[in-house]
Amino acid sequence: MLDLTGQVALVSGGSRGIGAAICRVLAARGAKLAVNYRSSEAAAMKVCSDIKADGGVAHPFVGDVGDPAQVAQLVAAVTNTWGPVNILVHNAGLQHSAMAHRMSDEQWRASLAVNLDAAFYLARAVLPAMRAAEAGVVVFIASASGSIAQAGAAGYVAAKHGLIGLTKALALESAAKGIRVNAVSPGLTDTDMVADLSPDQRAGLLRMIPLRRIASPEEVAATVDWVVRGATYTTGNVFHVGGGVAMG
Repeated sequence: MLDLTGQVALVSGGSRGIGAAICRVLAARGAKLAVNYRSSEAAAMKVCSDIKADGGVAHPFVGDVGDPAQVAQLVAAVTNTWGPVNILVHNAGLQHSAMAHRMSDEQWRASLAVNLDAAFYLARAVLPAMRAAEAGVVVFIASASGSIAQAGAAGYVAAKHGLIGLTKALALESAAKGIRVNAVSPGLTDTDMVADLSPDQRAGLLRMIPLRRIASPEEVAATVDWVVRGATYTTGNVFHVGGGVAMG
């Protein structure tokens, strides 16, 4: 397993849920954590405070990763603070619940901006330094919706399918420079995104999952930790953490 001591890790959407769990586990491995947030400043500060209390290094960095100008500013701020980003985890996500024929232009564009465009903007910003160093790790947080269909979330499904394609394209372009690009694909996970599900909706989703339970953010973060530190001979892959939901 790779030693992350002194490595700079940028996690988008790092203030809550899966992102916060990823920040905590990578910080525990010695990485300096750039905890990105868009509006949840208090939550980002809490994550950083927890990491520091455990002896780690972390700092909150504000920025809307769906905006290319703000991504450039974000990566520049992280680089000016600690040096080039060695590990990028794009976790920020957004899901609008609407059937396609009722989905507004704004909902469609927002889904693509946060879930897919942001991954490209972030990768484009950090890859030059990684290529110069001939080392680096990129992990995109995809979704089971990137492998199977989901009614009522056309923008999210389309974006997550695209994210898997982007993972493979960047992996192919970056492999010769020693950079690994992979995706981790969670299924139903106990985060704010599913907090508003009714008991009937949750029960219906659980019936689709062979393991018959919801995942914790820490279980997803543990897979990201392994992909970053242990999967040193894998790139362009999608690692499912969905209790078997994506088997077919």
